[in-house]
Amino acid sequence: MTASDSRQYDVVIVGGGHNALVAAAYLARAGRRVAVIERAEAVGGAAVSERPWFGVDARLSRYSYLVSLLPQKIIDDLGLRIRLERRRYSSYTPDPRDPSRGILIDTRDAAATTASFVRTLGDDGAAEAERFSAFGARLAPLAEAVFPTMTDPLPTADELRERVGDDDLWEALTTRPLGDLLRRSFESDLVRGIALTDGLIGTFATSDDPSLAQNRCFLYHVVGGGTGDWDVPVGGMGTVTKELERVALESGAEIFTGVEAISISPDGDVHTMTDRSEVFHGELVLSGVGRAVLDRLLAAGGSETTGAETPEGAQVKVNMLLSRLPRLRDESVTPEAAFSGTFHVNETMTQVDAAYAAASGGLIPDPLPVEIYCHSLTDPSILGDHLVADGAQTLTMFGLQVPHRLIADMDPVAAGAKLLAAAQASLESVIAEPLRDCILRAPDGRLCIEARTTRDLEESLNMVGGDIFHGALSWPWLDAPASTPAARWGVSTPHPRVLLCGSSAQRGGAVSGIGGQNAAMAALEILGD
Repeated sequence: MTASDSRQYDVVIVGGGHNALVAAAYLARAGRRVAVIERAEAVGGAAVSERPWFGVDARLSRYSYLVSLLPQKIIDDLGLRIRLERRRYSSYTPDPRDPSRGILIDTRDAAATTASFVRTLGDDGAAEAERFSAFGARLAPLAEAVFPTMTDPLPTADELRERVGDDDLWEALTTRPLGDLLRRSFESDLVRGIALTDGLIGTFATSDDPSLAQNRCFLYHVVGGGTGDWDVPVGGMGTVTKELERVALESGAEIFTGVEAISISPDGDVHTMTDRSEVFHGELVLSGVGRAVLDRLLAAGGSETTGAETPEGAQVKVNMLLSRLPRLRDESVTPEAAFSGTFHVNETMTQVDAAYAAASGGLIPDPLPVEIYCHSLTDPSILGDHLVADGAQTLTMFGLQVPHRLIADMDPVAAGAKLLAAAQASLESVIAEPLRDCILRAPDGRLCIEARTTRDLEESLNMVGGDIFHGALSWPWLDAPASTPAARWGVSTPHPRVLLCGSSAQRGGAVSGIGGQNAAMAALEILGD
């Protein structure tokens, strides 16, 4: 097939995740002819809402769940009709040694927060509450300095360090393992764990990992929105995708679903396959798939790859629908308060590091560190009216320190069952009744609970190794100024006409749109007038 036989575009985007839709919207609004190619029958990737149980009117954000890194700038630029709700309670953390007490962090009542520290930690509780508050205040200038740069060309490390204005904090986060900073900041193993888990979502590491993978993950979790707050998208994650799709289409982008890319060439040819082979040609190609997938496509076209390492996810996500929230062993806290923020289970620093050691030895951690969220407390619109009237609630459990290697060779059903059992056992260690007593049943009799493993992510979303970040996170800055638009925006590959636009971009990861916006800005610079 010759170039004249192919579909001709200014930009061809491979993959239809949320970042790809952001890039398509920006480029189409700038007057560029854009095609988005998605192998699934619908766009959105991991940022979708689904009804997992037949006959049950519950629309769950099945893979991704909260929004922190989506800049208001992108929402405003694209005119997205998205509503985000802030959660009153930041977190609840029962003491695994005595689950009848726990720390509830109330963002609207500092005195109540201090009282929960005292109730849980005893005589040093008030001082630890002050240390926790001081730690948050110390991170605030970091978030305020870093987040606004996410939609600009990459700053240098020296430029950002000067903006932050706290050299000790900068050194602690960028040169030494996070565990050192947390041990210097807190006295309690429980409180150290509350902070540490922000560095381990989807990341397999310890507090003292010399790679600093946990530090980079921590940074992205605490800078979102310039405040570090994580919000609930009203209507579920699918509303975010629907809005991005709407804006992209109304701006003039063409979206092709059910079309799979089979190779990419450096000159802009994307070979695809449906019921027949077809070529999409672009002056530029943007890759919304992970680097590992992009490398497969480049290799299939006989081209140099990006040299990406094989990624590995390290989490399990359990979705469920409950008839009611489970009772707690801690009678001083209501289930509605405890579950409306992030509910930490068996996540002291010691426990999280021990879980890493167990998984490194080939074992599913026992207990499994787990984080839990109840979206429907903040946004009941994801449930049908009759479920809301009956008091039903969603619950999401996110298990840490379960690298893909633990289940890569297992039967998928058996792997899901094992990880589900581990997550359920962990939660039941801190609640006052069996979880099963609270789980709703679908009309066909099935319990409304499912586990989505790294294997599921790999098979359903083409995320190699089930890595939700598409590879290791990188620092959101450069060591030295870059000379090309693609490098300045953190979206470069070895091929000048192939750019990254997804979570593999330098500031990718999470539901942010940042990778898509940055790729679009680089593309517009390259294409010129």
